[in-house]
Amino acid sequence: MVHRYLSEEAYWSPGIPRALVDTGIDNALCFGLYHGQQQVGFARLITDYATFGYLADLFILREFRGQGLAKWLVESLFQMEETQRLRRIMLATVDAHELYRQVGFGPSAHPERLMEIHRPDMYRSLSVSDESSPEF
Repeated sequence: MVHRYLSEEAYWSPGIPRALVDTGIDNALCFGLYHGQQQVGFARLITDYATFGYLADLFILREFRGQGLAKWLVESLFQMEETQRLRRIMLATVDAHELYRQVGFGPSAHPERLMEIHRPDMYRSLSVSDESSPEF
């Protein structure tokens, strides 16, 4: 379900191979949100468990949105001991600024210090044989 959502519905990861999703999950602090046995949401925090975290891949399935679940998920994540000691937690979003403001996020104090390498078409360039490669 997580791979399907990230590869087919999320604007930030169209076409992402399953092997990359699996590797990302294996190397992050992950959270699932369930309605009974059905997973309806997901988030992962990429972290060194000491000073830094990057909140990524947070989503709630469309039919479960509008109930405050994303906010609850982030608030629950931030109540954990592992996240309370982090000095900096970052994220990127196109359309959920208001949600993240409600849980404490704001603009970078020093945006002039932040830099990135952005490769938006990275997953489109991978071949099918690359998807099963153990290097992922």
